[in-house]
Amino acid sequence: MLIGILCGIATCALWGLTFVVPRAIAPFTTLDLTVARYGLFALASIVLMVHPRFRPRGIQPRLVITALLLGGIGYVGYFVSVAYAVRFAGAAIPPLVIGTMPVLLSLIANLRDRSVAWQLLVAPLALIAAGIAWVNVSVFAAAPEGDRSMLVLGIGSACIGLVLWVIYGLASTAAMQSADAPDILQWTGLQGIGAGLGSLVLIPMTSINTPLVYTDVDLLRFVLWSLIMGLAGAWLATLLWMIASRRLPLALAAQLIVAETVFGLIFGFVFEQRLPTVAEAGGSLLQLAGVGMAIAIFSNVGKRQPA
Repeated sequence: MLIGILCGIATCALWGLTFVVPRAIAPFTTLDLTVARYGLFALASIVLMVHPRFRPRGIQPRLVITALLLGGIGYVGYFVSVAYAVRFAGAAIPPLVIGTMPVLLSLIANLRDRSVAWQLLVAPLALIAAGIAWVNVSVFAAAPEGDRSMLVLGIGSACIGLVLWVIYGLASTAAMQSADAPDILQWTGLQGIGAGLGSLVLIPMTSINTPLVYTDVDLLRFVLWSLIMGLAGAWLATLLWMIASRRLPLALAAQLIVAETVFGLIFGFVFEQRLPTVAEAGGSLLQLAGVGMAIAIFSNVGKRQPA
């Protein structure tokens, strides 16, 4: 279990870069980075398949389709949603919205299994709602009138990313824990190919047909971040998350996503070279406290279940 937890935390650290890199590659666009990142993810997956260990063999057709869809829609759709959320709404709001994912998964499980009395969830959900509201209201109040529409777009983009994350988490964990679960390395490669295929539809919307003014330093920074996000933030992160998904129950694996929120906030504030405001710090602490309380409630109920 320890290996699974460490792999999950490492994955969250790599995924936390998603909340800052889109702003580090200017003048290149989010879509430029998306195509480069997932093109490299697909290329690495295909190159590794030269070795028989990485070739997808004996995998059920439905799982092959699932892996391709998870890569194409889950990865590409999630990354684009979060990247635009960060560009529109800044460092604090998107990680907090995505950070509600563990509770959403727990609520979905509770709707299915009725394992926790709903009244027990009132307090943690209230803390989470208060934390997100505090940050959002403070950001809206400080923003000029003309910028508020951009904040709304950012929050909406973050919510789309959250929905895609929940779908990805449920589908991927179900596949990893099924009776005919695929090999982790082969499953990662299939998702990489799916992500590469999904990114192809974005090529016409990149800067390829747009006169873009950039320096050699800008180009080098874009290439380096593309390599980091494609090979570490996509291929390696997917592999690590599959290990965590196989070794940990869904309830525990989902709880680790709180670390992505923490890493995302830290990276964002480091990039902006500032400390969080009172509202950002207070709202973050409220949200993390609410998630922690919900985790404790579900964990205690799980321990009382008969073996």
